[in-house]
Amino acid sequence: MMEGSAHYPFDPGPLVSMDGDTSRSGSQNDQTIDLQLPSDESITLTEPPERPRMHFLHGSSCPIATGNRDMLRVRLRAAAISLSVGFGVFLAYRGVFGLFGMQNHPILLTLHGVVALALGIMALMLRRKCLIREGQLHFFEYAIFGLPAIYFLLMQHVMVDVAAADLGILPNLAPPWLLLMFVYALFIPNCPKRAGVFLTLMAASPVLLYAGLRQFDPIVAVANAPVGGGFVVLLLIMSLSASVATAGVYTIGNLRTEALEARSIGHYRLRRKLGSGGMGEVYLAEHQMMKRPCAVKIINPAKAGDPKMLHRFEREVRATAQLSHWNSVDIYDYGRSDDGVFFYVMEYLPGMNLGELVEQFGPLPPARVIHFLRQTSEALGEAHSIGLVHRDIKPANIFAAKRGGVNDVAKLLDFGLAKPIQTGDETLDLTQDGVITGSPHFMSPEQAQGEEPDARSDIYSLGAVAFYLLAGEPPFKYEKLIKVMIAHATESPPMLTDMAPDTPQDLEAVVMRCLQKSPEDRYQSTEELITALEQCEAARQWTRRDADQWWSQHQHVEEPELAPA
Repeated sequence: MMEGSAHYPFDPGPLVSMDGDTSRSGSQNDQTIDLQLPSDESITLTEPPERPRMHFLHGSSCPIATGNRDMLRVRLRAAAISLSVGFGVFLAYRGVFGLFGMQNHPILLTLHGVVALALGIMALMLRRKCLIREGQLHFFEYAIFGLPAIYFLLMQHVMVDVAAADLGILPNLAPPWLLLMFVYALFIPNCPKRAGVFLTLMAASPVLLYAGLRQFDPIVAVANAPVGGGFVVLLLIMSLSASVATAGVYTIGNLRTEALEARSIGHYRLRRKLGSGGMGEVYLAEHQMMKRPCAVKIINPAKAGDPKMLHRFEREVRATAQLSHWNSVDIYDYGRSDDGVFFYVMEYLPGMNLGELVEQFGPLPPARVIHFLRQTSEALGEAHSIGLVHRDIKPANIFAAKRGGVNDVAKLLDFGLAKPIQTGDETLDLTQDGVITGSPHFMSPEQAQGEEPDARSDIYSLGAVAFYLLAGEPPFKYEKLIKVMIAHATESPPMLTDMAPDTPQDLEAVVMRCLQKSPEDRYQSTEELITALEQCEAARQWTRRDADQWWSQHQHVEEPELAPA
């Protein structure tokens, strides 16, 4: 079974261009944009060409702690760059001066160049803007260290043969492997047990190569041992190096943990990083006195000088703090630390968001979709009743949490784009006319055209989320963001039963009404939507027992480990 994690939505990074590709950053379907339109220009919405096919990438069952995911990407990229540069330097040296007759082996030199180039390409692919899934990070880890290892084995096989035949003495095989081992130990965040497996394989490779050639190659068998010792010395060097490198992994991991635990924000001690985004970072934390687990969202210091970002951060806190519905995330605290760091504290949610749920496990059964929609609609209903429009309803902002021992509790998150339906003069308007905000795959036609949305806009977005949960893909799936937005404004979505044949007709009718282009043709309130959902045949068929069985079979939700009281 896979280990669980807690994830939180994060604000967008750099603004996305109108013709930007949806894979530029973040999830393909969860990207949020904040786009300023020129005041003297308008967009003509035309029917786009036939939609291209898009494939979803599913997560790996090999767990990576959410807080380590970004770190692993950065460290893998740094390792790839370092190894690529090293391979490039030695390629130039060997090509010019030669080494043990290497200039007579063009295939090996070519392979050397291919490895250097592959490492450079992987470094480019590991940029933050590229979409990398959890399982793919493991693939990059294997490739970044596996390709050099394979090359070292082939190269040293040739080196040993040439040196034994021409010089009668064997070369020292340890240096390149020691370099590879310590690059892995220093760069890759890991647990000692897993690191020990990788480092043992690296350490054993030259030892087994040396022993095998000595045993089965008659020329190598009679050659003199390397200066400084033969097989036993090589075995001792590699064993000791693997042990020291593994101990280094343990020490570095402990130091990183201690440094994080020593950091406090206000009355909250940070335990581990849960994730990061354009606006800031989120940490698992605990109140120093009450020992209550919570999630602390910290604004990025680079953004702290941006008045618009600070006002948006504050608006998200105040908007969420007005809500008391149990399906909205709870805000515990908000403030500014002594060193000038802005933060707010919200409840910690074990589980995963609905976007991750579909990406990892595929479309959800209709009864479960209704279960999530009802809860989210109720949370939205409270927001609408006090005059707030969420404006960024998407799968990543709806969390399937475990609360009070109950699984599949929907939690509505991220009111960073929320705006009063009617704004008074005293309210700062961060999204004025001419600004398009939201997530293109789930935004309403009003948002796509830069018009002022109301509560019915959230109902459209919730319908798009329902479509995604049932079909496994959003209603419109163009690669370009502008085409997705145009489609929301001008195209009729495909029938849900064409994409998900098992969808009941009554539920399809509810979802398709939510997706009507005209707000007047949709449900006029979340109360109407909830009534329609309750009239579906599959309503209330997803029980607490069903949720418990699903999570026990597919996903173990970890509770946070807190310090003793």
